[in-house]
Amino acid sequence: MSCSSRDGKDGGELRGRPAFSLVEIMVVVVIIGLLASVVTVNVRSYLTKAKCNLARQDIAHIEQALGAFWAEANRYPTSDEGLEALTRPTEKNPEPLLSGSSVPKDPWGRPYQYNCPGRTGPYEVICFGADGREGGQGGDADISSGEVGQ
Repeated sequence: MSCSSRDGKDGGELRGRPAFSLVEIMVVVVIIGLLASVVTVNVRSYLTKAKCNLARQDIAHIEQALGAFWAEANRYPTSDEGLEALTRPTEKNPEPLLSGSSVPKDPWGRPYQYNCPGRTGPYEVICFGADGREGGQGGDADISSGEVGQ
């Protein structure tokens, strides 16, 4: 008996073996792509909401530091002093009122805007949202200390 003979009984026969066709594989790839796009859209909206919530938390933290500055100096930092005044030690407090060596950036990597006096109060801390411009809706909407303090 020859070693090279294949009669189909030793498992070497390729004919008749089930396999996926190119069309079936392409259908699966398209379905996976559609599912991935739906998941991406949903995750992106949650990511935007999370960044907006983080901006609100940062502004609330800055407001606490501004309250402590008021308690020590009986005034708020001027617009020229900016939020940097909260990162330096004061006469009464050797620790900065804001932790860290610099003012935190908003979740999109831009500095928070500080105005003293503010439009609706003695000061205003503003994050201009994802687009970095005043106004907008959704993730591009402004987040200010006026709305956070409510």
